[in-house]
Amino acid sequence: MAAKRLLSNSFSDQADEPKEKRTRPTPSFTSVIGEAIMDKCLSTALEPILRRVVHEEVERSLRARIRSFSRSPSLRIQAPQPSTLKLIFPKALTVPIFTGGKIVDEESNQLRVLLVDTRGNQTVLFPSPFKVDIVVLDGDFPLDGRNWSNEEFDRYIVKERTGKRPLLAGELVVTVRDGVGLIENIEFTDNSSWIRSRKFRIGAKVAGGSCQGVQIREAVTEAFVVKDHRGELYKKHHPPTLGDEVWRLEKIGKDGVFHKRLASEGVHTVQDFLKMWVVDHAKLRTILGPAMSEKMWNVTVKHAKTCVMGNKHYVFRGPDYKVLLTPICQLVNAEINGSIYTTHNLSDINRAYLENLVRKAYANWCSLEEIEGISDEIGLLTQGDHPNHQQPMVGSSQYKVYMTDRLIEGYIQNEMQANREISPIYFNTSSENGVRQNMFPSNSDDDLTSPKSFITWG
Repeated sequence: MAAKRLLSNSFSDQADEPKEKRTRPTPSFTSVIGEAIMDKCLSTALEPILRRVVHEEVERSLRARIRSFSRSPSLRIQAPQPSTLKLIFPKALTVPIFTGGKIVDEESNQLRVLLVDTRGNQTVLFPSPFKVDIVVLDGDFPLDGRNWSNEEFDRYIVKERTGKRPLLAGELVVTVRDGVGLIENIEFTDNSSWIRSRKFRIGAKVAGGSCQGVQIREAVTEAFVVKDHRGELYKKHHPPTLGDEVWRLEKIGKDGVFHKRLASEGVHTVQDFLKMWVVDHAKLRTILGPAMSEKMWNVTVKHAKTCVMGNKHYVFRGPDYKVLLTPICQLVNAEINGSIYTTHNLSDINRAYLENLVRKAYANWCSLEEIEGISDEIGLLTQGDHPNHQQPMVGSSQYKVYMTDRLIEGYIQNEMQANREISPIYFNTSSENGVRQNMFPSNSDDDLTSPKSFITWG
């Protein structure tokens, strides 16, 4: 009976269970909305708190990491050190530069680019050859001794004008071997007048793909003007020659005011200019007038005085005199009534007389007898009472010096010292290539514009 009772109770419990589930209350719409609003407000309130906590923890962790890095030298980040290698042009360029003309250095040799170490400017023997690009830079490139970046260098590279040929023609990629690269046959195809600075520079930079991992600073020349080749027809000569037209002198432009003023007074050549400067420099200065400043005058005369004289002399003859003159009317010696006069021991009366003869010779220059080289005529005028007159000696490095009592030609020390006093009329030197040049002495470096006398410089 007990078993039946338990079994019946078990069934009755199972029968009652669905009834309890059916009687559970269903949540209303209002209660659901309320719970959702409550959850949103809670997350909104907690979000800034959580963000702040996370931020503080991240910062604390980063600070700890940085402190650990600073304590360990091996983990510090090293700043890149500037390279000590650089390219240079060892010599300046020959200027002026004209379009179509070969660019050479100041000694008329082909350009070179060297790889050197800035710590001693010693040529560096790089392990292997590398390529260098030759480029044109704006004259405004800031060449002030500082370390510029590759990007800054590239910004100043100048390209050709629209519709023009490449600005630089020739061998523009050079191979540097053993620290030296030779630049051959490069020339400009356009002048520099069209850019703001009106000047160019030449630069050399390591070509892309060369010297991987090695920083080498670029080479840059001084700024220079490139003129159109037509301007070469009007360029000055350094040094000028006696036969050069007078506008070849500095500060005298072809067909300019000074050129026309000089031509109107019969001064057409450099020789004419120097003859008048010797005989009557005050008149020459007056011809040029106040438009030529003293600074310009100094430059012009200094340039003229570098003139190549050659080996000609001139003799002015009269009934009882012979006067020997240089190509620019400076007195060498004179024979008057059988007596030899030099520029060393003249009395005031003789000096005035000889000055008058020189002026007459200048006025009658076209009638003077021209003598080529050292002749017997010069020997007769210079031997005088000196029986030990020396015969000329020929040599590639000889100096011909006009002495106070005679003319001798021989070897003189570089310091121009001799046992006898030298009358400073002029020195005629022979260079290695056989070109004779004359150097005119003056009282000082500042006094270049007027000779003390066309008879003596003493």
